[in-house]
Amino acid sequence: MIHLVLGGARSGKSRFGEHWVQSQASSGIYIATAIAGDAEMAARIAHHRAGRLQSGFNWQLIEESYDLPTLLNSLSGSDKPVLVDCLTLWLTQCLVRQPEQLTPCCDALLAAVAGFQGQLILISNEVGSGIVPLGELSRQFVDAAGRLNQALAERADKVTLVVAGLPLHLKN
Repeated sequence: MIHLVLGGARSGKSRFGEHWVQSQASSGIYIATAIAGDAEMAARIAHHRAGRLQSGFNWQLIEESYDLPTLLNSLSGSDKPVLVDCLTLWLTQCLVRQPEQLTPCCDALLAAVAGFQGQLILISNEVGSGIVPLGELSRQFVDAAGRLNQALAERADKVTLVVAGLPLHLKN
């Protein structure tokens, strides 16, 4: 079962995904894709980590910012739900590390998701509701994120949009 959870920044999408996993199992695997490149991002990561610790839920944390498809392939068939937070941070790493490999990188992720056996919850930012960015790299990112989210939504069994902490179920 693939569940895609979309939302804007600070929409509550991560918390929704975490609570969903907690309602399904006694433990889960949490794949964190963020890299603390500056103090502000380190604070965001710490905020997420503190929330998970406060919940008392048994998370197995795996930090993987780039080779997510290989990791998902290795976790396929796990009896624990797997939560990935967040795909747009992973996509950023693909874009800045090897921009010429962005399409194969996304294709590998889509293949891993399509072949995944078990419960997989994917958290991603909905970036298509804002204005078109001025910079070329920013436009590439928004375009790639939009295409990736569409492809994932097509493959997902469930799609939920979270706005102001409230879930809107788009696909069930």
